[in-house]
Amino acid sequence: MENSVLLSTAYFAPIQYYSKLVQFPNVLIEQFENYSKQSYRNRCNIFGANGALALTIPVVKASSKKIITKDVRISYDTDWQKLHWKGIESAYQSSPFYEYYIDDLKKFFDRKWDFLLDMNLQIQEEICSLIDLDYDIKLTDDYIEDVNQIIDFREGIHPKALKSIVDPTFVSKEYYQVFSDKQGFIENLSILDLLFNMGPDSLIYLEQSIKR
Repeated sequence: MENSVLLSTAYFAPIQYYSKLVQFPNVLIEQFENYSKQSYRNRCNIFGANGALALTIPVVKASSKKIITKDVRISYDTDWQKLHWKGIESAYQSSPFYEYYIDDLKKFFDRKWDFLLDMNLQIQEEICSLIDLDYDIKLTDDYIEDVNQIIDFREGIHPKALKSIVDPTFVSKEYYQVFSDKQGFIENLSILDLLFNMGPDSLIYLEQSIKR
């Protein structure tokens, strides 16, 4: 298990998350953890005209207090797909590579997935394909408690800064962002921000964000 990283599932995960896919040859996605709310598992942050904008997938409430991640179902009681699509369009339609990639991503806002984990994995596969990132990702067979030989970022990459762990191997370098002239640079947003603004250079940016 050496040279392995343990991650949660994530919805259009942040740049730091994708840097781990570049940094580590072996990637494990935890599917047997107790599902954690208000995390990147069902949320991503994009750069809107007024600053960082959170897009959150509503999930079906569990009948008990605890539910494991692989069993979390997506709720369609509200048309969140339409709202997310409009948010992304408004944020990035003037970005350099929006037209180049948007058709490849539209399916995630048209099709309905039952389970959050399944959708997130499909998104991850698509993003890696678009940025030419080779990866070796496996799902856990059981909940991993012994992390002696694994770098554990299941809770370490978190939208709330106080819950994130210090990561000395990740460096957030500035790049062009549509609204940065008004709002300033916002670091570690969703991979969508990097993709639409940096395009084919996204992988190079991820490689350069790793402090060795």
